[in-house]
Amino acid sequence: MNKAFDKVRNHRHYDKGIDVLKLVSIVGSTEIILKGVGFITGILIVRLLPIQEYAFYTLANTMLGTLVVFTDSGISNGVMALSGKEWKDPKKLGVILATGLDLRKKFAAVTLVIATPIILYLLVKNNASWLSAALIMLSLIPAFYAALSDSLLEITPKLHQDIESLQKNQLKVGLGRLLLTLSTIFIFPFTFVIVLASGLPQIYGNLKLKKINSKFVDVHQKPDATVRKDILAIVYKLLPNIVFFAFSGQIVIWILSVFGNSNELASIGALGRFSLLIGLFTSVLSTLFIPRFSRLDENKSLIIKAFLFFQALLFVFSIVVILFVFLFPTQMLWVLGSSYSDLSTELFLIILSNCIGLIASMTGNLMGSRGHFLNPILVIAMNLLTVTAAFFIWDLATLRGILYYSILYQCISLAVNYSFSFYKLIVNK
Repeated sequence: MNKAFDKVRNHRHYDKGIDVLKLVSIVGSTEIILKGVGFITGILIVRLLPIQEYAFYTLANTMLGTLVVFTDSGISNGVMALSGKEWKDPKKLGVILATGLDLRKKFAAVTLVIATPIILYLLVKNNASWLSAALIMLSLIPAFYAALSDSLLEITPKLHQDIESLQKNQLKVGLGRLLLTLSTIFIFPFTFVIVLASGLPQIYGNLKLKKINSKFVDVHQKPDATVRKDILAIVYKLLPNIVFFAFSGQIVIWILSVFGNSNELASIGALGRFSLLIGLFTSVLSTLFIPRFSRLDENKSLIIKAFLFFQALLFVFSIVVILFVFLFPTQMLWVLGSSYSDLSTELFLIILSNCIGLIASMTGNLMGSRGHFLNPILVIAMNLLTVTAAFFIWDLATLRGILYYSILYQCISLAVNYSFSFYKLIVNK
């Protein structure tokens, strides 16, 4: 036994493997705390907001996510791809980051002007008063502007694997949201108050992220025209795809907000709280594996092995989550409260869709970290055909019908992402 153990300890990958396991355990345990805080905050909102207000909250959160996607438009992909090549040079990293942040601010102004009337219309369409709709719109602005720099400021610390600083900051932001939610929701159970309570802590978190970046980046650098051109080249390649995904990625909410009713909108928002089960794993992979994959040398064999290992992790995790939901739907729905207790089938469907979507999106992100992106025309055509087919198969104005469509959509997306990935990794030289 001792000889076998000594043989393992003397293996050339032993020390590296132990270091990775330690890092995964630290990141994983912290992420569990982070997601636990987020989950508690979410459940408080589900249980304490009236169904009508929670429908507004679901719609507002969806809008916020769409605004952030539009504002990014592939900028973060460009910054990650360029930073992965220059991650050891503080000045070059500073130029890349400054250019990315500058581009995001410009994209944000255009996005906000276009989105404001749409958000107001959909809120009023779902029985919000004009005053309520205006207050919700105003409350979205701090959260929106906080999200402008959040993902960009995390890129450099992730590349340098300064995970501890990132997670401490995320924990402070999460606890801030929980405390603000607790101190307001019992007295003011209104959507605009809760949205504001979610956005303000992120502003504080971004200030801390800038200090973290100063350890690796020359923060005094200015935007550069050449770097802007390189980032925009990736943006132009991804923009049609991202614009389409900004709508299709949340199409369940869009369709229900226009054709459904507030009860179904609230139901899908409440069930979506369990996506934190998946978000925990996504955060760990995004923090540990994608930056490391981006940094890999151009060694085809090494890249393929890393890619396959990544896929194995995704599949094992997804199977465990789906099995858990299948065995314990009643216990999970009890957490949401009596208003949502009869949604066991819908819970299984939404988690199945989310798990397939996890594999598809993380595979795309993995390839994107090395500068490989799907042709947007192909993706848009694929999605238009899918939604057209689903329209004739299911009633997309119902919760169950829209979830069936979502599963079909994610399956096709997964097949396309795999085909593209294997082509780039194996066939393409």
